[in-house]
Amino acid sequence: MPIVKSYSVGNGDTFYIQHGSDNFTIIDCCLGDENADSVIEDMKKAAAGKGITRFISTHPDDDHFRGIELLDEAMPIINFYVVKNAAVKENDSASWERYCELRDSGKAFNIHKGCTRKWMNLSDEERKTSGINILWPDTENASFKEALAAAEEGNAYNNISPVIRYSVEGGASFMWLGDLETDFMESITDDIELTKTTIVFASHHGRQSGKIPDSWLEKLDPQIIVIGEAPSRHLHYYTGYKTITQNMAGDIVLECEGDKIHIFVSSGTYTNKGLAKESGVAAKVGLSYVGSITVETEYTL
Repeated sequence: MPIVKSYSVGNGDTFYIQHGSDNFTIIDCCLGDENADSVIEDMKKAAAGKGITRFISTHPDDDHFRGIELLDEAMPIINFYVVKNAAVKENDSASWERYCELRDSGKAFNIHKGCTRKWMNLSDEERKTSGINILWPDTENASFKEALAAAEEGNAYNNISPVIRYSVEGGASFMWLGDLETDFMESITDDIELTKTTIVFASHHGRQSGKIPDSWLEKLDPQIIVIGEAPSRHLHYYTGYKTITQNMAGDIVLECEGDKIHIFVSSGTYTNKGLAKESGVAAKVGLSYVGSITVETEYTL
């Protein structure tokens, strides 16, 4: 069954999708001496037996590619999905050098609104689709062009982030927003097609600066918003929505089974009153079962 995992890596992002098809996807990484070995070993186990592995880079900020050279050495990145950019940095770290090497290599596939690729969102006789679609960026959009220019001048990188949507056939859907900022999201509201999405990972690690606008939330109508690990004083808590706060939950594992999502966390003390416990959910080593949700019917606005 498909599984989405969000690792607790401090102020940064690291995710994987263990698809129900022959696909495995990693979205961003933030790895250091304290977590690289354990995270990479866990990913290798999760990816075992999958024929296609891809890495999606949301944008070139250190907390989204840190340790990518370690990951690339342990799990060679053959398919590197990235928004086309020529961002520059004064930082000459090994991670930045590897990011640039992958970005500018033949391994790179440039993602943009509506792009297609086997087996990201196209199936054939050999392999089924992963269920991933890219809703943004529109490379002709004026706001995006401004953000891209800022990245290429080395000034700011957040707003070249893509909007990534993963859907399980007949089941749940998930969305990643990278570090898009609130003002930018508001500026492109009329230029992006948003549909109801079961779980949304809040932009910019849940910071107030990345608050998802109401104009987006009305269309996404998420059942859960996952709030990242930014300092608590910087977080926006999305009153009126069910949330999981990674600061408290630790690693989060979202297991899709039919119209259910079973939710596990690494914290042994975390509870969530918005989740219903279901009987018969199999335990996972090192994780606590905190509850489940039933996926609501999707619709388009």
